[in-house]
Amino acid sequence: MINVTNLTKRYGPMTAVDAVSFEAKPGLVTGFLGPNGAGKSTTMRVLCGLTPATSGTATVLGRPYAALPNPGRHVGVLLDASAQHAGRTGREVLALSAIVMGVDRRRVDEMLEVVGLTERESHRRVRNYSLGMRQRLGLAHALLGDPEVLVLDEPANGLDPAGIRWMRSLLRGYADEGGTVLLSSHLLNEIELVADEIVVIGNGRVVASGTKQELLQGKGTVVRATDPGALEGALRVEGVTATPATGGGLLAEAEPAVVGAAAARHGVALVELRGADGRGLEEMFLELTASNAREEVAA
Repeated sequence: MINVTNLTKRYGPMTAVDAVSFEAKPGLVTGFLGPNGAGKSTTMRVLCGLTPATSGTATVLGRPYAALPNPGRHVGVLLDASAQHAGRTGREVLALSAIVMGVDRRRVDEMLEVVGLTERESHRRVRNYSLGMRQRLGLAHALLGDPEVLVLDEPANGLDPAGIRWMRSLLRGYADEGGTVLLSSHLLNEIELVADEIVVIGNGRVVASGTKQELLQGKGTVVRATDPGALEGALRVEGVTATPATGGGLLAEAEPAVVGAAAARHGVALVELRGADGRGLEEMFLELTASNAREEVAA
């Protein structure tokens, strides 16, 4: 369990994180989304004890990260895959951490196998790893202590499509076994596929949070009749606002039961009546973070 309550972080006059509150629950993958500069990484750094908060709290398993005994056995963290000792081999990185955490050295081989790093690759120095290999090593390190919680910032960077699919399956399986996952990513499609709950941050504040279904559900009703003119007139008389729907028919700003009853009172025969399709995560994300987005300008 992760609890962030009224978390604020200021750097002089600039407020990077402004009274942010959310939860990440066991058994669920919580997607943490926001544009560049929105405050995601700062929030995660405070959560992991790397940056002090100005005010508010961020706890893991009921305690601040720094107060956890042997924190790597409780929380697996991957915030920057490039922040690994470039002169050590991948195996050495994991072996040293296993010694520090008091983990059975056999976990090193197990985790290398889990993340798909071969024996030969494990003996290469990290400076010679591709970004994708560093991400795999970072995930192996995060999982090494068999933690209850994972905190991952952009773990799919540098992974090819097969690697991204593998990571999705790994995180889904971890959560299904009762683990807590807080996942930040710019790959909205991956978040949409794997996340159970979503927290969206913009300008340092939470602008939306809830289950994926709640945030992405469509609004209104798609309705179609044998006589479109009669349907439009009936809805207008009943005070129901409607506009042309993509693909034909009307999109009414009311629940299906209300729209169906209005049509029935005016003797309009319907051929289609259903809730509007849910919007995609990209559409929702852009709508909620429009004021915090940065337009890319070609040189």
